[in-house]
Amino acid sequence: MRQREEFVIWVDTVLRDAEVAVHNGDASPRRAIWSRNDPVTVLGAWKNASGQAELDELFAHLAESFSDCTSYEFELLEAEVFGDVAYTAGFEHTSASVNGVPSTYTLRATQIYRREDGEWKVAHRHGSAPPG
Repeated sequence: MRQREEFVIWVDTVLRDAEVAVHNGDASPRRAIWSRNDPVTVLGAWKNASGQAELDELFAHLAESFSDCTSYEFELLEAEVFGDVAYTAGFEHTSASVNGVPSTYTLRATQIYRREDGEWKVAHRHGSAPPG
């Protein structure tokens, strides 16, 4: 199987499961797929983070804010692997409660990954509301 195909399978399974978990109030699977090596950065739809301490704080805040995920879909527009570096670009379609209020929204998300000890880890995320 080609590197890209293996990576997309990881995105469709491990990454997806981590996103569903954080939208159900559990940040530990998401944190597990993020790099423990700096630099790590988030340019988020709600809050930015740079470095391990800010990343931990952000993920804890998200887990406290989200619950009752009823739907999560990552509409992958593009993905590519270049050796031990990869990226994805797409739309995240989510239905979950945000601070107790049911909400449905879409974010456009671009992420950069690096392979560390044979496993993919997220190193950067940019999430924002789509245009229009």
